[in-house]
Formats: sequence, C-alpha cells, structure tokens
Amino acid sequence: MKITIKIYSAVFLILSLFFFQPGVFAQNKYTIVIHGGAGYIPPDMPKEIKEAYLNSLTKALNIGKKILEEGGSSLDAVEQVIRYFEDDSLFNAGKGAVFTSAGTHELDASIMVGKDLTTGAVAGVKTIKHPISLARLVMEKTPHVLFAGEGADKLGERFGVDIVDNKYFDTYKRFKQWKKKHKEFDVKGTVGCVAIDKDGNITAGTSTGGLTDKWEGRVGDSPLINAGTYADNNTCGVSGTGTGELFIRNTIAYNVSALMKFKNYTLKQAAEEVIFKYLPEGSGGIIAVDKDGNYQLVFNTSSMLRGVANSDGVFEVKIWK
Repeated sequence: MKITIKIYSAVFLILSLFFFQPGVFAQNKYTIVIHGGAGYIPPDMPKEIKEAYLNSLTKALNIGKKILEEGGSSLDAVEQVIRYFEDDSLFNAGKGAVFTSAGTHELDASIMVGKDLTTGAVAGVKTIKHPISLARLVMEKTPHVLFAGEGADKLGERFGVDIVDNKYFDTYKRFKQWKKKHKEFDVKGTVGCVAIDKDGNITAGTSTGGLTDKWEGRVGDSPLINAGTYADNNTCGVSGTGTGELFIRNTIAYNVSALMKFKNYTLKQAAEEVIFKYLPEGSGGIIAVDKDGNYQLVFNTSSMLRGVANSDGVFEVKIWK
C-alpha cells in the first residue's frame, strides 16, 4: 500500500512540475492578429460597405483561429488567412490589387518564420493568383529569399502554383480609382497576419497590390523583410501597412523587434515608438504579437482594418480607433 502511494505521489509531482512551471502553460496558447490596410475610411460610410469589411475580417480571423485552435502551425494560419484576403476584392491584394500607371497589376508578398528567421518573398508578380503562397515556396524550396518580376512569375509556373492572366486582378472599384484618380477611401492598402501557435512559434506575412497609379516596377515595403514584415521567436512578429517608402527608410518591422531585444522595451512600448515617433502622422500602422502572446494593433491614421483572436477568448474586428 505504501509503495502504491509513493508511486502516485511521484507521478503527481512529475505532472505538477511539467504543467505548472512558468512558461509551459503559455506555450499551449495562441494569438493571431490581422490587418486589411490603414488610412482614411469615412465614419459615415454606407452601412452595407462597413458590414462587408467587418464580415470579411471576421471570416479571415476565423480561418486562422480554427487552424491554431486545432494545433496547427502559425505558418499555415498566416498563409491561409492571407490567401483569403487575396481572393477578396475588398482588399488591395490579389483580386483587389490596384492598377499601376500602365493599367496593369504588380503584386508583392513576404512571409517570415521566427523560429529560425527563414524568409521568402516575391515582388512585382503579374500572374500569380496567391503571391503569399509563392513567397512561402521561395522560403521552403529555394536557397534564396526574394524573387522579382518575370523571374518570380516563372518560378510560380515551375512550382505549379495557380497562374492567372493579369486581367484576373481587374475590379471595377480599382479601375475607377485609377481612371478618375479618385479614391473613395484613402486606404494605404496591404493585408497582413501575425500569429503565435501553441508551440511558441511566430510567423508574420504581408501581401499587397501596392499604390494606385504607382510607376511600373515600383516596390514597397511589403516584400521586404525588416521593413514590412519581420518575425523572431525571441521577441515578436510584425506586419505593416502604410506608405511603403517610409516603412523602408525607417526599417519599421525590424525596429519593433530591435527595441525589445536591445532596449528591453515591451511590445506596446516598441510598437508605439516606431509608429508615433519614427513615422509622420497619417503614414500607416502595424500589427504585432510577442513571444508571450501579447498583441498590439497600432496606427497613426484615422482608421485601420484589423482584428485579433486568442486562446483566452478574445475575438474582435475593428475599423476606427
């Protein structure tokens, strides 16, 4: 009898050490944040348009949440969320990409895994239906980080991703913006997602059609690691949206991580410093998740399409402050 009690006591002690030591429970949680562009969206916008944006953000967030809830990786969650955005013409990515000055579409995307800092990106693709998925293949199937232009399109053909004619990306809303040089909503379009999974791995991804009427060949921050996308399991993951040239010049995504790493900032302190001190008002925003699952959605514009969900039951989507 005494031997049996001792065995049960030993088992209980081992289980207690495993489940209740600091940090272990946190590793069984998840957090996911998303954005669909920052800029100006009038508060009195038509109700049906507002509901369309909020419904789409909700669907995207649920896609990632389900993957993470079921024990899936942050990499899969980020890719699938962004693929959804790329199929939704409400957003400036994939099907909803804006027009260049030549009346065509050039798309950019990047993805980064915080576990080992592996990255993949594509810029200026014209025939890739889901740039984020090609960016992942660049990361997983090539020795390189960034492919651009015709070479990136050919790589997509080689890997067998979905190929479309450039006109596939045409939408009436974007055509009207380009043709009349008039923007109903001044949203500095880009979509992004950052997540930490139950294993504590952080992934960040970003995808965009760029700026309306941009010069042919122009590349913004979205496919540039350190500028528009960054992830490090030791600090945080970041995806940005805004005026790409400013995000590039100020190395926005990486600097959030750097402030945490070298100055011991919290995620909140780091995110607010880069958005409110490094960048001028009206230039954009970021979404971020740190190694403990804390999150920030910070912007210096009047609005940012965004959402967050985590294993503690938080689930919300917003447009304005």
